Amino acid sequence: MTETQRARATSSPRCLQDVAVGDAITPLVRGPMTPSHLMRWSAAIENWHRIHYDEPFATEHDGLPGLLVNGSWKQHVLTQMMREWLAPDGWLVRIQFSFRRMDLVGDTLTAWGTVTETQERDGLGFVTCEIGIENPRGENSTPGTATGVLPLRGGRPVPYPYPAG
Repeated sequence: MTETQRARATSSPRCLQDVAVGDAITPLVRGPMTPSHLMRWSAAIENWHRIHYDEPFATEHDGLPGLLVNGSWKQHVLTQMMREWLAPDGWLVRIQFSFRRMDLVGDTLTAWGTVTETQERDGLGFVTCEIGIENPRGENSTPGTATGVLPLRGGRPVPYPYPAG
């Protein structure tokens, strides 16, 4: 995400008419990541793979550059960013991403998003976004897309739970 995009980041939209293609989603910044962050997350989800907490194992045995940030943690951060941006009136319908680069202890990570499409369908507004996580090396380590649903101005509320399908 460029500095211009960060400056143009939109606050939470209340309806589809508050969103335009090219709008940046309010970024979510986390870090610098510490071994404690990774260990707590690993313990919470019972992921005991040593590449997340045992540095000698990660670097010497597996030949990695350091302790790796958990993929499930990155999934959580992208989902959190989208849900916070769509709240309180919208819902996250779909999210997909892939892990393309390693994020490491010491990194400060920025989840970002940009609106790529808006459309009205069935009396609701759908917003498609390009999303990702940028690390300090300028890499988009976790590229993907997300779709949210928002009400139309003066329209009906988005049903809860939203019947994704």
